[in-house]
Amino acid sequence: MTEEDLTKQRIWHRYIAADGTWRRKDGTAAAKRPPGEDLAVLRRGLGRPAGTVLEMFPFYTCPVDDFAARRGEVSPEQEAEHIALSLYGLHQQSQDQPMHRDGTGLGRAMLELRRHDRTSDEAVDSRFQQTFSTTSTAGLQMRLRGLITQLKDIKQPLDYNRLAADIYDWNRPESRSRVRRRWGLDYYGWTQRATAPRTSR
Repeated sequence: MTEEDLTKQRIWHRYIAADGTWRRKDGTAAAKRPPGEDLAVLRRGLGRPAGTVLEMFPFYTCPVDDFAARRGEVSPEQEAEHIALSLYGLHQQSQDQPMHRDGTGLGRAMLELRRHDRTSDEAVDSRFQQTFSTTSTAGLQMRLRGLITQLKDIKQPLDYNRLAADIYDWNRPESRSRVRRRWGLDYYGWTQRATAPRTSR
């Protein structure tokens, strides 16, 4: 099974159709959404190490690193997926619309937050800079939790497959630099579009 096949098994793809809307139940008009109890399980992983919340195991899709598992450790891939799943559980909670959207990276989502009329430019800049500057995965996880809460408040979706990959890449300085460059280019798009209107929802 390919990596793409594995990511398609993640909880958000079970409920979101190709057009970004909720899947429908057996051809009816009723939306098929993630059960609240599943999202609650995912939120239990917030701030906890991967593999320490038993109920989350059915939601993991990345292969188990047998060598690491024998030593009581988890792989960087497992850690990244765990963090992304936990944050998704927080983001999707009580939301009518899907909070996963393919192609919307963190920098782009934060730009939408900055443009929103309910936020302060300076406050968003500061929070994003703090996240951008952290070097540890643990620090990144803590900062992301705050950002996701703000994105949730304005109903701004995020690409959780991309976020999981970014968290994984945060473990190595070279790939962390690539993630930062992409986030920065997406976020600082506002400098080229300074006249873009602020949005409200």
